[in-house]
Amino acid sequence: MGKKDPEAEAMANHVSGQANKPISRPAHALTVEQVVQELRANPDDGLTPEDAKARLDEYGRNEFGEEAGVQPLKIFIGQIANAMTLVLILAMGASFGIGSWIEGGVVAGVILLNITVGFHQEFKAAKTMDSLRSLSSPTAQAVREGRNITVPTVEIVPGDMVELKTGDTIPADVRILEAVNFETNEALLTGESLPIRKEAALTFDDETGPGDRLNVAYSSSTVTKGRARGIVFATGMYTEIGQIAAALRGKNSRRRDVKRKEDGSASFGRYLQAWTLTLSDAVGRFLGVNVGTPLQRKLSKLAILLFGIAVICAIIVLGANNFNTVQEVIIYAVATGLSMIPASLVVVLTITMAAGTKRMVQRHVIVRQLKSLEALGGVTNICSDKTGTLTQGKMVVRKAWVPGKGTFSISNTNEPFNPTVGDLGHSVDQPKDIDFRTKEGDGEPFSNTDAEDRVKSSTVLTDYFNVASLANLANVHETDGEWHARGDPTEIAIQVFASRFNWNRLRLAGEGNRWKQIAEFPFDSDVKKMSVVFEDTETKAEGGGGNKTWLFTKGAVERVISSCPTIQMGDEIVELTEDIEKDILSNMEALARLGLRVLAFASKSDIGVVDGHENLDRKLYEKDITFRGLIGLYDPPRPESGPSVKKFHEAGVSVHMLTGDHPETARAIALEVGILPTRMNEISADVAKTMVMAAHDFDKLSDDEIDRLPHLPLVVARCAPQTKVRMIEALHRRQRFVAMTGDGVNDSPSLKRADVGIAMGESGSDVAKEASDIILTDDNFASILNAVEEGRRMFDNIQKFVLHVLACNVAQACTLLIGLIFKDESGLSVFPLAPVEVMWIIMITSGLPDMALGFEVAAPDIMDRPPQN
Repeated sequence: MGKKDPEAEAMANHVSGQANKPISRPAHALTVEQVVQELRANPDDGLTPEDAKARLDEYGRNEFGEEAGVQPLKIFIGQIANAMTLVLILAMGASFGIGSWIEGGVVAGVILLNITVGFHQEFKAAKTMDSLRSLSSPTAQAVREGRNITVPTVEIVPGDMVELKTGDTIPADVRILEAVNFETNEALLTGESLPIRKEAALTFDDETGPGDRLNVAYSSSTVTKGRARGIVFATGMYTEIGQIAAALRGKNSRRRDVKRKEDGSASFGRYLQAWTLTLSDAVGRFLGVNVGTPLQRKLSKLAILLFGIAVICAIIVLGANNFNTVQEVIIYAVATGLSMIPASLVVVLTITMAAGTKRMVQRHVIVRQLKSLEALGGVTNICSDKTGTLTQGKMVVRKAWVPGKGTFSISNTNEPFNPTVGDLGHSVDQPKDIDFRTKEGDGEPFSNTDAEDRVKSSTVLTDYFNVASLANLANVHETDGEWHARGDPTEIAIQVFASRFNWNRLRLAGEGNRWKQIAEFPFDSDVKKMSVVFEDTETKAEGGGGNKTWLFTKGAVERVISSCPTIQMGDEIVELTEDIEKDILSNMEALARLGLRVLAFASKSDIGVVDGHENLDRKLYEKDITFRGLIGLYDPPRPESGPSVKKFHEAGVSVHMLTGDHPETARAIALEVGILPTRMNEISADVAKTMVMAAHDFDKLSDDEIDRLPHLPLVVARCAPQTKVRMIEALHRRQRFVAMTGDGVNDSPSLKRADVGIAMGESGSDVAKEASDIILTDDNFASILNAVEEGRRMFDNIQKFVLHVLACNVAQACTLLIGLIFKDESGLSVFPLAPVEVMWIIMITSGLPDMALGFEVAAPDIMDRPPQN
């Protein structure tokens, strides 16, 4: 046995969140002082050039290592090493061996066609590592010997202090020392596009997933706001993005493990069993009977069976002629053997699959590998991302609560920017008192024309919608009958909601309108609020002295409540007591259980004269304000997602949601699209608990514990890349055939590990597309249904022409075997069909009708039956 590569062993044992050389705990679980101490860093002056050079020699360059690149010879051997091609090669060898050049040439042409098509497909595939390398930033700002210098990213080392600002690409995994309004986009890792706010002072449990480590900034993510300073703790392949690169590059061990006793010992018999199984696996892989799609495995087994029958037929011919080895007898034996081999099958398969892939382009599916479309027909489980695949990737307002006025609901809206589409409803009850599962949950419906009158006739609603519209920088407008929006997704959703009541900011504020903006306090991660100061040009301030000025605030519910001593309840402003605060939080929790992101509105009138040119202290303004209500937003499902999930269930395919989002949000969307059963409250607590799991709970389980679960979870929230891979491996251990959809770099290891990887064409990263087998050009979950239907149609048609080919082959073999009875004067059998005639029948007479069978339309019940076993 060869020695293990120490670096490869270290990579295999690397724990997410740890440094290149492990420290006492993952960096996110340690305080700033502990990280600085354990990495021997200097938080004031940074490393010295000498120390940096020594660490570069010790830890290596901050890159993803060298790739062997595309290996043409390996790809070529892979095309030959399958049962059908090997049988054809043997037939070709036998034909040339007896001097039957035409027959041998035809078989050689078939083999060459098959190898050429397969080689071309494989040679074009996956340049994934190149795509990953292009993600890393070329330079970084590091502090060395007290000076801020520009350093090539590849020379950043653990212990380096780096400075980060808006627009920077983060050079390595960094434990943040200090952060000012610092936000990063971690869509590469988590798949969630909303920026993440970072806090230096926080620490987290060791098992916290990458998406929830708010004190760490990750390599290759980008800074969207603010600035920060931090200490590098992981570089190169030890970063989170590096682990994805390692997963894409890594190969599964093909050696069977030895079954050991509890004390770790094992008998010689156990070793012999492991070696035997490893050898049988290797032979199976070489012949193609235990790798590839279900159809490929079946065809490989069929080819071996037919080869065995062909050998038996040849032996029968030789036996009937007393094993006389004259040329005529050998030609007869080869002809009989060849009659059992479906030489046209490879050509027909290739043409049928190529035609299927061409047809799928019209249905928004691009097939990168011919076999993968047919493979979709055998899929038993689909693991899907949520954001942008099952959902629209855009926020909409779902619920709004105005104290004293009740709860407003918006439903049936599939155009996030269009305020004229959707149904409005109103209930006088608070959210905590409403059962949203019933039909009455959305309240009494009312029309868009009635909406504006409701606001105008109520000062309570006017004050609420003033906050929604004016404490908002988004622009929502109609151009040529089409609605457009720009700004932050959350603010766009709130502005669209205000526009449903004709309370759009463009109508209220700006040149010639009633409201004039004086100052703005932008959203700050410390206070978790944003506020604006407006002057009401139509109302005079109390006691004279100019127009009335207002402060409008929105933000996190807990932070807004803490600034509100009063609340507007109906027409009265009353003290916000502890009981009222508990009610507000209960209402917030009721909305959060629907999977909504909940914000609070507040405002304050007559705040006095404000000079917008001065540097204003927000603490003097964002206090003693009046609570106005709550608003709940979410990313709505695509209209096609629910019906598609239902059709998948009817077709015997289970759908799982693996998302980086929060558990309650994921649960609500899963219920809405039908992934989870509607009667969740009637299911036993143990089963319901395993249906929806957070990634940190799933990751804690060993493989054996996962295998003992009665059912694998239908929803896994806060997923890290490795969580998705473990889910796919768990399904494989249950003998399931799995398709995985994804769009981010974080999805690429699971796309590669799945039997069929499906990437998003519009929002997908290059890395995800390169790791996938199929690309959806419209990012629509319903398009997967089209692809599965096409895969099943193709499987049915392949089954038809295999049966047709076999019928022809058996008829030929019977003709030749019966012909053994007729012998000439020398006592040798007279064969009724020459080998060239046999090949003519197989390739032309039988082959052309087979191709026609490959273009048959789908059966009406094709999506009403379970997948092929």
